[in-house]
Amino acid sequence: MNLKTILRDVFASVCVAASLAAVVAPHQASAKKNKKIGIQLYSVMSAVQKDPKASIERLADLGYNNVELVQWGGDTKVFGMAPADFKALCDDNGVKIVSTHSSIQEDPAKEAEIEARWRQLFEIQKACGGRYFVIPSYGVDYTEAGLKQMCDYFNRIGKIAAEYGLMLGYHNHSGEYNKLKDSDKVMWEYLVENTDPRYVCFELDVYWCTKGGKNPVEYLKKYPKRIKMLHVKDDFVIGESGDIDFESIFKQFYKNGMKDYVVEIETPGWLRNEKNADGSKLTQEQIMERVFDAARKSADYLSAAKFVK
Repeated sequence: MNLKTILRDVFASVCVAASLAAVVAPHQASAKKNKKIGIQLYSVMSAVQKDPKASIERLADLGYNNVELVQWGGDTKVFGMAPADFKALCDDNGVKIVSTHSSIQEDPAKEAEIEARWRQLFEIQKACGGRYFVIPSYGVDYTEAGLKQMCDYFNRIGKIAAEYGLMLGYHNHSGEYNKLKDSDKVMWEYLVENTDPRYVCFELDVYWCTKGGKNPVEYLKKYPKRIKMLHVKDDFVIGESGDIDFESIFKQFYKNGMKDYVVEIETPGWLRNEKNADGSKLTQEQIMERVFDAARKSADYLSAAKFVK
């Protein structure tokens, strides 16, 4: 084979490789872009309150295309905006609202008033879009009678939520994995087993579940259709501590036929106590910059993870 033939074949091989790269590379980029990565806006609450437009744009640039709203305390606006306008802002940035966090404690003496307030919140969420309306915390006395009353209340409010096309959910912290004061039953398990699956679901916070001494994967196996959402959380940046088995959690969650999850980054105490070189405390803006950086690293981790769809 002469030199001319060799050069011709090499050139042809290079062209073929370049053509394949042109086809494969966009596909890979598209696959990464099409991953559904959500974030709970509580993570950057003060930034969103100050400038919702800039915050949503920034989160979208970091790779987040799903968001979960946070309690607005009964305000008819969402971060200072009309619900439809906030939804339009998200839509313009390719961001979908999948859920919200808000809660109203039961008060039998004000049942009609509380139902009216719930309906107002459901109307707001319906205007924003999303499937889930999640109660982030609730005051209980940790007795079986107290839990029974709580379940009855959730069932009743969940049935109202269904009128608006919403599913009521409950988000756990670590305390829900303690046993009740008057029985050997675990609070969280009691809630799952005594609420109506037609109207109530659960958003499993995998970090707090682990801190509560339980295995999120085992719960995903035991209650495959009750856990509709995940809160993906770590000490700060997702995946950095090595304490949470995210791969097993995601694989079981997908196996259950579920897909909706959101990252939540809680500002750690050590960051709030950190000081500048001159000894001054970090400003809220400086703290938010660190949290946005943690959000970026978390999105990068989930984007690169083969077990995340």
